[in-house]
Amino acid sequence: MKKIVTVLGARPQFIKASVVSHAIAAAGDLREIVIHTGQHFDANMSDVFFEELGMAAPAHQLSIHGGGHGAMTGRMLAEVERLLLIERPDAVLVYGDTNSTLAGALAAVKLHIPVAHVEAGLRSFNMAMPEEVNRILTDRISRWLFTPTHAAEHHLMSEGAAAERVIPVGDVMYDVALHHGQRASAFNGVMRQLELKSASFALVTVHRAENTDQPERLAMVASALESVADHIPVVWPVHPRTRAELMRQGRLDGLATRIKLIEPVGYLDMVQLEMSAAVIATDSGGVQKEAFFHGVPCVTLRNETEWTELLTSGWNRLAPPVSVDVIRDAVLDAIGTRGDSISPYGLGDAAQRIVRQLSVDLLA
Repeated sequence: MKKIVTVLGARPQFIKASVVSHAIAAAGDLREIVIHTGQHFDANMSDVFFEELGMAAPAHQLSIHGGGHGAMTGRMLAEVERLLLIERPDAVLVYGDTNSTLAGALAAVKLHIPVAHVEAGLRSFNMAMPEEVNRILTDRISRWLFTPTHAAEHHLMSEGAAAERVIPVGDVMYDVALHHGQRASAFNGVMRQLELKSASFALVTVHRAENTDQPERLAMVASALESVADHIPVVWPVHPRTRAELMRQGRLDGLATRIKLIEPVGYLDMVQLEMSAAVIATDSGGVQKEAFFHGVPCVTLRNETEWTELLTSGWNRLAPPVSVDVIRDAVLDAIGTRGDSISPYGLGDAAQRIVRQLSVDLLA
């Protein structure tokens, strides 16, 4: 039996890993050890996801969070390397584009352990984004590049990645949506607590550094959402980093009088909110796709997105935080719209394809 160490640390990675970990367990010829870096660490950002998604508790909890990108990644690199020397896996599996992703990949490759990157090949072409740097570097050093879309595959090939490293599998988040969507629709949680009716509110998430670390951009987003709230109720689960910056700006209390500001919610509650929203405004890549999975129009609060197929098909639109009017109008105009009928994310069997490839290669 071959051993795989999975390194993760943020809530989008817990979601993606849930279906892959299940497939690994079902395969019978692979054993998985999970290292949780602690990048997302409180109960609403971490523990509840493992519980609701049916995942075993991580074998190793590092509790590394906070500080600058370099400091955080460096601490993760040192600790993951220490654990890899103990575990001695046959491969290391990483997801997405966080500091945890890069730290896990770097620690592995320096120990000559092959790396598998799930969600490889995505590009925003904005090197000011920490996520863009993380995903490019991780792709460069990974043995297996599991791509979610044709565009991701094209990016890797155009960058010179060897064809045998690029493995189209589809998007594991589509697997998750199919697997857990019905559970979420029957879940009677946050919607009842907030007394919300379906298609009666706008749902917002903001957490990316490009918005939270630039006070003027976050202030623009906050002002625009206050304006949106004059037309439709706004529900905003506030990321801890975003909350801290809003408090620093002295805006939090005022916002709370106009907008339903709530703590981050668990996976099933979040999916229920997404499925029930009239429109979603977000800077999260994962939430953009989840909006599409549930047939809800989306507005992306960024200058660009990796998921360009959702723009061209009309399910998503960009609203860079450059003015209150741009954001407000984009959100209100999106309500009631629908995009084209497309199926860009595979057949819902990405996890099985990933595990099948790893089994074949590791057991060869």
